Amino acid sequence: MANEQYKGLLLVGDPHVEGRVPGFRKDDYPRVVLEKLAWCLRYAREQGLLPVILGDLFHLPRDNPNWLLGELISLLDPPVLGTYGNHDCHQDQLTDDDSFSVLLKAGRILVPSTAPYWSSCMNGRTVVIGCTPWGKHLPKSFDGNAGATGIDKPLVFWLAHHDVKVPGYEEQGHFSPYEIPGVDVVINGHIHRRLSDVQVGTTVWITPGNISRRARSDASRAHIPAAMQIDISRGSWTRQMVEIPHRPFDEVFYHEVIPNADVADDSTFVTGLAELQSRQTATGAGLLAFIEQNVTQFDADIAAEILELAKEVTSDAEAN
Repeated sequence: MANEQYKGLLLVGDPHVEGRVPGFRKDDYPRVVLEKLAWCLRYAREQGLLPVILGDLFHLPRDNPNWLLGELISLLDPPVLGTYGNHDCHQDQLTDDDSFSVLLKAGRILVPSTAPYWSSCMNGRTVVIGCTPWGKHLPKSFDGNAGATGIDKPLVFWLAHHDVKVPGYEEQGHFSPYEIPGVDVVINGHIHRRLSDVQVGTTVWITPGNISRRARSDASRAHIPAAMQIDISRGSWTRQMVEIPHRPFDEVFYHEVIPNADVADDSTFVTGLAELQSRQTATGAGLLAFIEQNVTQFDADIAAEILELAKEVTSDAEAN
């Protein structure tokens, strides 16, 4: 990689690229998310920024269509830095059968998880980037500063993809941020919302959120798809969120079929199912929730059969 040209970084959170339309989205999600990724790469190139992917480039670790891999190989040229996330791995670690490994072997993405870590001079300041992929422990310290001090000390960024207990994600998190001597900034993917920083000693933990909206939820409605730009100067660094072009939430997601409806008869139930069928979401999203809310009107044996069939159908949709 031609290092000296970069003035800073562009952090791209959790693209979740896949070849099907997820959940309640009603657009051509595979093309839309590729366009968002392409926009980020163009912006980074125009601004002289190094693009960095924070994990979960893929939504499905395997069985991604060949056209999708081909598109990514074309897009990621020149290659980018990044790490892999839980959705990139079929198991708890990356294997040769995972799609992410194809991009690694093609030289389209570089993962600086072991020494020598990625390093470059940006606007007169040495910048070092390391990372800890999903399923591995973050370091307790980093000794890559070679005893330098002040502005001669390298500025160290560390990429992560973990369940971190940051404000707004305390219940899902598995561990709290901690000081990592030698690391100035930990930038964590995995969490799709933009959340507040946590400063622990000399290390700041940042959660920028992801570049798209996959799920229909209040959090997703409030989320603005964006990447995080970090500008490096000789004595400091600054950042800003860069909004990515996107359509309004209500143009992207279907509304709920019958919010809080009390189904009075069989015909209303069938009407609701017909509306779900007309939407034809790739994963059958909404079907199981609708049936669970309304199946109690039937006899217990019939309700159990309906639920079992619905679970089989939605399970097959998720697996394909």
